[in-house]
Amino acid sequence: MADIKLTREQVDQAAKEWAYALCECAGETKEYAEAFFERITSSEGVYGEFVHYMLTQDFACTYSIEGVTIVDIMVWQIDLFKAGMDTARAQRDNPDKMLLSAFVTMLDMEDDPDTVLSAYRSDTGTDYPGKY
Repeated sequence: MADIKLTREQVDQAAKEWAYALCECAGETKEYAEAFFERITSSEGVYGEFVHYMLTQDFACTYSIEGVTIVDIMVWQIDLFKAGMDTARAQRDNPDKMLLSAFVTMLDMEDDPDTVLSAYRSDTGTDYPGKY
């Protein structure tokens, strides 16, 4: 398969279209998509992870915040999801919502690492003490 080279403008346009489609599939509004895309493009690290996933459908995990990667966030969310199986959760039937949520959580972690990392490290999604 030939290597296809895209310009930065082409990548950015494809990322914008993909971000809007992801938000729509996740049940979000166009306004949410606009805000999400503006926010994600303001973060070089998260945007790089987002573009890599868009192009490969795989996580690069080259960017982390205090050692936490996008995959770590996904695993954490899945753990929380499992704990909430008996309750109504938007992510249960919508993997696009979970993917979008992981990128938003990583952006939140950049903005307020102490709060988000504290939750990440303490809220395991389990209902029994001493999991760790």
